[in-house]
Amino acid sequence: MTDRIEVAATELRPLLEEFIMWARANAPGSDPELVGPAALWHRLAFSQDLGTWKRADLRNLLLDRMPKVVEDPDAAADGMLPAVEAYLTFLSQTGRLNKGSDSLADLQAELDDVEDEFVDLMEELLDDTEGVDDEEEAGDLGDFESFADELAELDTIRLRPDSELAEAARQAPLIAKARDLAVWVGSGRKVGEETLLSDDEVEEALTASGLPRPETDGPVAEAVPQLWNIWNLAVDLEFLEPGEAGTVAVQDDTAEWPFDDDEDVLDAWMLGLHSVDYGDPELEDDDLTMALAGLTRGLLVRLLLAGGSRERDELARDLSEAAADLDELGADAWEAAGDPLAPAIDWLTGYGMVETEGDVVRLTPLGTEGVVHLIDDADIEVDARPAIESMSAHELLALSAELPEDEADAEFAAWMRLREPGRAAEELLEAAAEDDSDALIRVQAASIVGTLGEAAVPAWQAALKQSSLRPYAATHLSQLEVEGAPEPTQDDTHWLILDMWTISAGLGRSEFVSSLQDIGPDMVNSLLEVIWKIPHAHVEELLDLISQVHPDKQVAKAARRALFKARSL
Repeated sequence: MTDRIEVAATELRPLLEEFIMWARANAPGSDPELVGPAALWHRLAFSQDLGTWKRADLRNLLLDRMPKVVEDPDAAADGMLPAVEAYLTFLSQTGRLNKGSDSLADLQAELDDVEDEFVDLMEELLDDTEGVDDEEEAGDLGDFESFADELAELDTIRLRPDSELAEAARQAPLIAKARDLAVWVGSGRKVGEETLLSDDEVEEALTASGLPRPETDGPVAEAVPQLWNIWNLAVDLEFLEPGEAGTVAVQDDTAEWPFDDDEDVLDAWMLGLHSVDYGDPELEDDDLTMALAGLTRGLLVRLLLAGGSRERDELARDLSEAAADLDELGADAWEAAGDPLAPAIDWLTGYGMVETEGDVVRLTPLGTEGVVHLIDDADIEVDARPAIESMSAHELLALSAELPEDEADAEFAAWMRLREPGRAAEELLEAAAEDDSDALIRVQAASIVGTLGEAAVPAWQAALKQSSLRPYAATHLSQLEVEGAPEPTQDDTHWLILDMWTISAGLGRSEFVSSLQDIGPDMVNSLLEVIWKIPHAHVEELLDLISQVHPDKQVAKAARRALFKARSL
């Protein structure tokens, strides 16, 4: 399975690339790079439809989600809101802001309303990070950075398909407990300032979530850390949401867990993934607790590096030595905890990430997916790919775009071995037809199908009906001398040129200018006289870009004339 974030990012990439080109001319003062994280988390957390934006979702995105994921609070404070406003304007002007969205004016008003609070949140993040000591960070047992070299050297990790992972996530006991607790909370429950729930309410909450009542002479609320971890998980999963006037409420669809749709299941599971930190041991002494911080993540990365499984005793020795090395209280903390691995393994088992057999602890497929995601979150490279047998044609094409040529060829070869050539051609061209704006996917698909010879003829003939693929189909059918096949037209040739220009523009300004200079100003001028007529998704953006970056003023002027004509169609 492709990682959920990677899937969303792949879906967004063509739209964001088009926005960047649009912003150069229409919003030069904005920083398009700041839009990526906001658009990504909008897709992951609020709307599967890239063109549906609501005021409430925009507010929650900026004030709740972005402070948790933003990498540069300083840059975000200065530029994120103008960048998001430019992006929403782009969606509106290009007809991509769906009818189900709030109006652009309403969305702009919401941006104005949240501006001061958003900037304050970014400044708080900056304050929190000031004076952070690198040595203190290195004391965290869950710091993946120290394993970066080992992770980079791992063999390719094959991730399981969505259906398999979603079914495993549906069985996670901790999510069921979080659901039951949230349903018990109900709508608009008042919570306390010092203790969220009274002792009587704690008793009810323990029963609702299936947790045992502790033996204690003091307040029950102070003796149920597992309950509060489940409570926090329910918040992470967005089963519970804070309300007004000190209240908290269950979300409408919480009782429906486990959801029917695999994507909804995995989206929810991924929201709660950072709950792995709740598996770290909690001791009465805060300093000792901090000495074991990150233990659960440390356990996960060690399992991954060991190929997915290790003896429990070996893990304990490894982590105890690491704790002693990283913190002067590490050895004392390990001893005070008794069995520090127990809460970590219990939590990971409850979240579906590990399983035990005798003295062996191993990652489940869901656990492998999760730890790879956490490593990626830490900006550390690891080679993780979908399993070949479960990879769709679109996943294959998207993945190969990110790989060196020899590795991409190997992926294609392995994928092709599982299919008859005719069926492979059909799947690849169907994937290429999914998005008329994705020139890179289209060119890759056509290139691979072009190697299949006569077996691909039926797929090419079907592709003649797709306007974005017709130029490729006509070209290859002509090369194969298929009887009755249409000859490629000038318009087909121009479409192919626009696809190549689109790919070149995506590589950066210098690469795009170089590609134009390779064919010379006379040829570019000739193309500009006719190419504006082609109904290509990127023709206007490309003409605009040529007018801005081409070093020959006559070519730039011709591009502006062509752009005017294209916009007049």
